[in-house]
Amino acid sequence: MLKPGQIVLVTGSSSGIGAACARLLAGRGLKVYGSSRTAQVAYENFIPVVMDVTDDDSVLTAVENILEAEGHIDIAINNAGMAYAGAVEDMSIEEAKYQFDVNVFGCFRVCKAVLPSMRERGDGILLTIGSIGGLIGLPFQAFYSASKFALEGLMEGLSLEVRNKGISVILIEPGDIRTKITQNRMISKEATDGSAYDKDFGAYVDKIKRMETEARDPEVVAQFIYSVLNKKSPKLRYRVGTFSENLGVLLRTILPSRLFERIMASTYNI
Repeated sequence: MLKPGQIVLVTGSSSGIGAACARLLAGRGLKVYGSSRTAQVAYENFIPVVMDVTDDDSVLTAVENILEAEGHIDIAINNAGMAYAGAVEDMSIEEAKYQFDVNVFGCFRVCKAVLPSMRERGDGILLTIGSIGGLIGLPFQAFYSASKFALEGLMEGLSLEVRNKGISVILIEPGDIRTKITQNRMISKEATDGSAYDKDFGAYVDKIKRMETEARDPEVVAQFIYSVLNKKSPKLRYRVGTFSENLGVLLRTILPSRLFERIMASTYNI
């Protein structure tokens, strides 16, 4: 359960869910170190940290500096992430690798850096922001989905490894949230007008932009995370979706795969 003065690291705290979590936790009296690749403005109980989750030395140095200043980290929230869009055929190997480097290996770097001190203290929480897109494969964002699917397995395995070390692993699976991921989404260089998938890809991008623009505020997820962190014995997985998003996850498990594909294609106008 949360206590004032606890030390929290939030990656990707400059916007979206990360910023909402940092504001909420700092406002409740926790001391939050928020990381981003770019400079941020400090405020009460919030200390900005420059960190690039794709750089081993950057992550290790940032975590070591926090440990030197505070002696420990109580909670690490892995929020930093990005999204690539484009058909699988149009994605380059370099683009696919970068998607995984940020979303999967970035999370791994942070976990690897904070785990030793948590293990030595016999206490700590590792919370990772996954996605409903890690439960259902998304068209034209297959590598984004693949990275979130990978986080599912990574966190599940890690949870088993540290269950007797006093460390809790939590995976939050949000649906669509109104964040800067919409305008910051990277498009594959080969997803051009000449692509064989141009028509369907264009329809998908239009649809996903509307869905994300009309989605809920990131504060909804931050409030949910706050409630989870206050649980005495939190579960591994928590889904934060609308009724239709949660229904989609359920239907994937009970419908024939081809029928579910047709429903997904209709949803995304492809």
